[in-house]
Amino acid sequence: MKKTIKTDLAPQAIGPYSQGIMVGDILFTSGQIGLIPDKGELAEGIEAQTTQVMENIKNILQEAGLDFSKVVKTTIFLSDIKNFNKVNEIYAKYFTDDPPARSCFEVACLPKEALIEIEVIAHR
Repeated sequence: MKKTIKTDLAPQAIGPYSQGIMVGDILFTSGQIGLIPDKGELAEGIEAQTTQVMENIKNILQEAGLDFSKVVKTTIFLSDIKNFNKVNEIYAKYFTDDPPARSCFEVACLPKEALIEIEVIAHR
């Protein structure tokens, strides 16, 4: 059974997709960029955008009754792979024990010219 996950504490979709979809005990989130939910604007700089992305993900997880300890896989898209270390410093604050499996890629362009996008898969 499929259930749409939606919260006002994360940016609303800017296209025809959902913030998250729960299928049984598995949550799939759409990629989150550093949009500040109540402003609809990107946070400034890679550190602020990474923090905002993680907060957006946290709010989607919470809406599904989950937290970061339930995340099993993340995919990170960076506009510049040179930001890898800065992103890792912030990312590590959210995954303190048993971090999930992860992939990280540099990409040519992200929506709204964001510097980072992260999607997660979590399991209840």
